[in-house]
Amino acid sequence: MTFAIALILPVNSSFAQSKLKKMPGYEQYQKVAPHIRSSVEYGSLFVTWSEDGNSFTYNQDGKQYKYDVKKKKATEIGDAKPSPRRRFGNRPARGRQYASAESPNKQFKAFTKDRNMYISNPDGSNVMPITTEGNDDNQIKFGIATWVYGEELGQNTAMWWSPDSKKVAFYRFDEKEAKKYYVIYNQTKIQDSVEIEAYPKVGAKNLPVDLMVYDLDTKKTTTFDLRDGKPYEDGPIGTYIYNIDWSPDGTELLYHSTNRKQDIMEYKAANPVTGKSRVVVREEWPASFTRNSPEMRFLEDGKRFIWASERSGFNNYYLYNIDGTLINPITSHDFEVSRIIDIDEDKGYLYYYARSGDNHMKIQLHRVKLDGSQNTRLTDPSYNHSVTMSPNGKYFVDVAQTHNTPPFTNLVNSKGKVIDKLAKSDMTKFNELGLKKVEAFTFTSADGETELHGMLHFPSNFDPNKKYPSILAIYGGPSTNGFRENFTLPNAMTEYGFLVVNLDGRNVGGRGKKMLDKLYGNLGIVEMDDFAEGIKSLHNRPYFNKDKVGVVGTSYGGTTAATSLLRFPEVYHAAVANSAVTDWRNYDNVYTERYMNLLENNLEGYEASSLMNYAENLEGELMIFYGTNDNNVHPANSLQLIQALQKAGKSFEVQVGPDQGHTRMNIERMMEFFIEHLVIRDSWTSDIKQSEADKFKN
Repeated sequence: MTFAIALILPVNSSFAQSKLKKMPGYEQYQKVAPHIRSSVEYGSLFVTWSEDGNSFTYNQDGKQYKYDVKKKKATEIGDAKPSPRRRFGNRPARGRQYASAESPNKQFKAFTKDRNMYISNPDGSNVMPITTEGNDDNQIKFGIATWVYGEELGQNTAMWWSPDSKKVAFYRFDEKEAKKYYVIYNQTKIQDSVEIEAYPKVGAKNLPVDLMVYDLDTKKTTTFDLRDGKPYEDGPIGTYIYNIDWSPDGTELLYHSTNRKQDIMEYKAANPVTGKSRVVVREEWPASFTRNSPEMRFLEDGKRFIWASERSGFNNYYLYNIDGTLINPITSHDFEVSRIIDIDEDKGYLYYYARSGDNHMKIQLHRVKLDGSQNTRLTDPSYNHSVTMSPNGKYFVDVAQTHNTPPFTNLVNSKGKVIDKLAKSDMTKFNELGLKKVEAFTFTSADGETELHGMLHFPSNFDPNKKYPSILAIYGGPSTNGFRENFTLPNAMTEYGFLVVNLDGRNVGGRGKKMLDKLYGNLGIVEMDDFAEGIKSLHNRPYFNKDKVGVVGTSYGGTTAATSLLRFPEVYHAAVANSAVTDWRNYDNVYTERYMNLLENNLEGYEASSLMNYAENLEGELMIFYGTNDNNVHPANSLQLIQALQKAGKSFEVQVGPDQGHTRMNIERMMEFFIEHLVIRDSWTSDIKQSEADKFKN
């Protein structure tokens, strides 16, 4: 479940809702908001190093420059060249897989059609079936996965060629016993249509999954033994099979395998001739769950690899051999490593990012020997860093920033010494507009112990002597971050006369495994308690109107918005819940059981997080939005909440996205809603009270 949302409002008045144009703040918004995005000329240089590491090129102010490292001088070499763009081509839709894969030698194409696997020439000629068993009656399919495998396990392909192009591995799924979900499409057309998806929800039976491999030389198909000869069921390791790839030498198929509870994950290697599997690395975390897809990188010999593991409670790097031998730990931090940047095998160094700055969002560059010695931080911990290493490892170009410090770029040597200051941001327009920098603040979580972070956005015409309504703009799912240390422009919603808040709870990513364990089995409780504490921590500010607080989010953020309003009516007064999960039993089992445990182990937790059980609590103003085509968070979620609220006799609003999928409502209609209930109604109520007071005096 991944749907973070940036609430950046459109500024073309032709799209404005009719009421919005007449509402308070609209003119100010139209005056300032169109200029916010372009208010800073960023000092971030994105460089391309020469192969020898003695120079690099970059674009700036419409020109391209070449920088000579020895001379510490940049020379204009022509007009700026377009930055390389990622091309997705025929990238599959969300949750889906590519229907074909070309062999590395470009001589063959594997593809799936009508539930079976085929091989052909690249142009589609000379088609040869690999499987014939798949059909609609038995509901077996080859070379394609399921929606939940694409969405939750990152599988955008379901077939994998060996490096020598002599073998192709592929999935086999049996959908016969899986419960189906029906999504109605084209409801605005004369004739609608239906999508039928094998979508296992919490507690439902999973789809049996297998891996097979076809050998082009022998014409033989082998089924891998993924479960030590045991039949498929939801208990043992082998419930979920994903992250499939061939070993660098092509002798084994590598894959990840977990049990249904996902507290055990094995990295395994399978022999394509015998079909037998062996365990390379085993990860266990009985307190909650293991990381499904740890970072890993093979070294040049194709035998040793770097493996990221949370086994210590913090993500760290370990050096393994493909035979399963742990060679040595590389890092042993009490903070999280984040990403491998470069490996200099000649000198035996690993360069990597770690969360070792002044706070967990200030990413730092580290260098360490592959044997774990000589670990050195190379960057200033008071900033968040993004670096581009030179091929010879002697230098890196460093873009540094914080939430309120715009990015600047330096050339730094391998010892961490700044060699040259290359660029800095220009804030002239930002200051001319009167824009206010975003403020970071800390507060204590609901446990009374844990320090958490938030961010507060101000309007350009902010007056500390006035009281402002606020909107919490949030996602709030496990391992996500509301607080950031990238330079953050003020949210455009502020120009309507609001403060905008971002918050972290104990759902926060990057602060260690034990932090997330607090969330386990308690979605909708622990993190929501913390978000409420974050809002309460602002109550003592004279300009913060604690009686006019809104909350908005999409997907998990929609769940956060609705839960916050229903569980904390004294803290929140209006909410827009977009595409929200309203009961975790409605959602897919891979994501949900990973964070909530199995239903039979945690019925109490599932009941506690069901929004239908809080319908009677509604006191504030609620807007529910859902798309009729949502095949991710199904419309039943919103419909169940609507039904419960109706039965409770509650007043609320609904917006429907006809033929829309997993998305949010029109953002200007959202602002109408918040202005009406957090601004206009307040003024209207005050006018009524004053009128009644005047009558009394007379």
